[in-house]
Formats: sequence, structure tokens, C-alpha cells
Amino acid sequence: MKSKLHSLLFLGLLTGTSLRPVQDDPLLQKARQIHQRVLTLDTHADAPIMMQKPGFDVGVAHDTKRDQSQIDFPRMKQGRMDAMFFAVYTSQGPRTPEGHANAKASALRQFELIHEAVKKHADQAELATTPADAYRIEKAGKRAVFIGMENGYPIGDDLSMLRKYYDLGCRYVTLTHFANNLIGDSSTDPDGPLHNGLSDFGKKVVVEMNRLGILIDVSHVADKTFYDALALSKAPVIASHSNARALCDFPRNMTDDMIRAIAARGGVVQVNFVSDYLRKPSDAHRAAKTKIRMARVGREMTPELEARITAQSDSVSKVYASERASLSDIADHIDHIVKIAGIDHVGIGSDFDGGGGVNGLEDVSQIENLTVELLRRKYSEDDIRKIWGGNLLRVLGKAKAL
Repeated sequence: MKSKLHSLLFLGLLTGTSLRPVQDDPLLQKARQIHQRVLTLDTHADAPIMMQKPGFDVGVAHDTKRDQSQIDFPRMKQGRMDAMFFAVYTSQGPRTPEGHANAKASALRQFELIHEAVKKHADQAELATTPADAYRIEKAGKRAVFIGMENGYPIGDDLSMLRKYYDLGCRYVTLTHFANNLIGDSSTDPDGPLHNGLSDFGKKVVVEMNRLGILIDVSHVADKTFYDALALSKAPVIASHSNARALCDFPRNMTDDMIRAIAARGGVVQVNFVSDYLRKPSDAHRAAKTKIRMARVGREMTPELEARITAQSDSVSKVYASERASLSDIADHIDHIVKIAGIDHVGIGSDFDGGGGVNGLEDVSQIENLTVELLRRKYSEDDIRKIWGGNLLRVLGKAKAL
């Protein structure tokens, strides 16, 4: 009976149920000890999406379901998440002067919100731009907030904006998002390729990012854009939140050859927690989710439109709840990348607050549950240290200005 109860408690941990005695599980205790010793880092967190909502305070604890929020400083501390890249995200709008001006304004406002938050909550968090910053802030018992930019759309056609964003703390740029921009082709643009990879301007962007010391992020880009960027970059590249296409066939994910190519150049693939990219959904589910994603493309977002899209997304999630991914699916993608590229080329980019979250890992306070699964699969503490941030910090250290 005791053995059966132990199994049920561990199952509760993996499925995200509220069986409280799981706190006594020896693997959870070991995971917590490891998290006290290693620096944990997540390269893709969409906290600024929530931070733009009136009244939202990232320094105050929130309820995951009630507030539709997965990240705040108290829950980072609770989960022993030491550092996160807050993503300055803009959906792809019109490739016009007005569209680019609006994207720049949105990006600059998000940078401002991040800076204001760490200033307001200086007792809980600090801005980080280097690996040394992360370790220093961790030792001080605070959360390290890095900044990345998801979608190069706010660069527009103005190369000098990269310096502006760098000076504000940006340390990686995801070249594209769900649709093509002036930099290059996206993996999911419904109209197909526009530039056949990187545009001429995009090639200048890659060179300037290398010069400044901004990591090139190839998540979301078309395969041709990926290989163009990899061939041109003098520094290692990252996929800040991408999974393995061999396990979930979707153009947003990385093929085995792409993963090997990133590793051969010293880069890293950061596994995300989005169900659609962890396990293949039904055709109807994927079509519904694609329709929702594409509703933002090429349109100026209004509060009314955002509310309508959110309601549609919630409805789809409920209808297809049985297809939701689990902790095991995340670990399967980590296993696969390790198998083909090695332990030095995999990490975590959750996509919390941007679609990430699986059964057993609903918000940042529960990240130790993934470490439990990795321990169950016989990963060592040194392996876990690399996965939970060591690999990414190594690459960030090599992205110094050229």
C-alpha cells in the first residue's frame, strides 16, 4: 500500500494535481537541493505581455488560473528560477513606415516597463546583460532579468535601432515571428517566402548583431533563413524557444540537421513548453490554433481584438484539453537533442505567458517538476546545470562585440 501511495503521489506531481504529500518525494527533495546549487535560466518568457496590462505588477504574486499569468518575481523565487529573458514581443504587422513606427513604439514601451519593474522591485530583481551579472544577482538572492526581442519587426529598415535596443539591455533578437518581415522569411507565413531566406537588409542585421554582441535567435525563421544566418554569423546562434521536428513535425521546430548545425557552431537549442510544438495535435486542433495565431498577423492590435483572440484561444484549449502535452513530452525533446547534438547544446526557453505550459508544469513556480523528470531519466546534476542555464550562459559569453 505504501509503495502504491508513493506512485500515486509521484503521478500527481507529473500531472499537476494538488496531492500535497508529494512534497516528501525523494526525487523532488533532490531536485530542490540541485536548484539551490545551480543557476537556473529560461531564455524565453513573455512576461512583458502581462506587464502591459493595466494594473499588472510583476513584483506581486498572482494566481495562474484567475489572473492568466505564469510569471512574477515571487513565483520565480518560489520555483527557484534564478534568471529569465523577458521577451520584448511585437506581432508582425504591416511592412510599412507606419507599421514599423508603431512596432518601435511598442518595443520601446516594453523596455521601459521592464526597467521600471526592476527599479521598483530592486529588492527582488535586477537587470542582467552578462553571465557575470546573472551569477552576482543570484548570489544576492534576487532574480536576474535579461531582455530579448522576439521578432525583428521593430528594427524596421533602420539598422541603428539595434544599437538603441542593445543599450537598453537587449541581448538576443529572434529574427522573425509568424510572418515575414524586412529581415527574412518566417517558417509560418501563409503567403510563403518573400526573400528566399535572409533579405539583403537581413544580412546587414546579422553582421551588426555580431558587431554589437547580440545573439542571433533562429526560432521561428524559415529553413533557408536559418541556414543563411548560420553561414553568415561569426558567433554561435541560438534557438531561444524551439523543439525537435523529428518528434513534432511542424515547420516552427528544428530538423535534426539544423540542431546538429547549431551545435557544430557552438550554439544551443532551448526547448519550449508549448503543446503544439511538443506533440502533434489533431488536424482540427492545429487548424484552430493556426487561425488564432494568424489573426494577429498584419493587423494593428486593439484591446477589443486582443480580448476576442484570448477568448477564442481559451475556448480551443478547453475543447482540445485531452491533447495537451506533459512533462514527459518536454523531456522527450531534451532527450532527442542530447542524443543527436550532445548535452552541451540544449536548454530551456519555456514560452510562459506566450502559450507555454503543460500538465504538471503550469507556471514558473513549478519548474522543479521538470528537474524531477530529468532525474528520473538519470540526468546528473552537472547535466541539469547545463540544461537549466549553463549552456546558454556559455554561448552568451561568446557573443561579445566583434
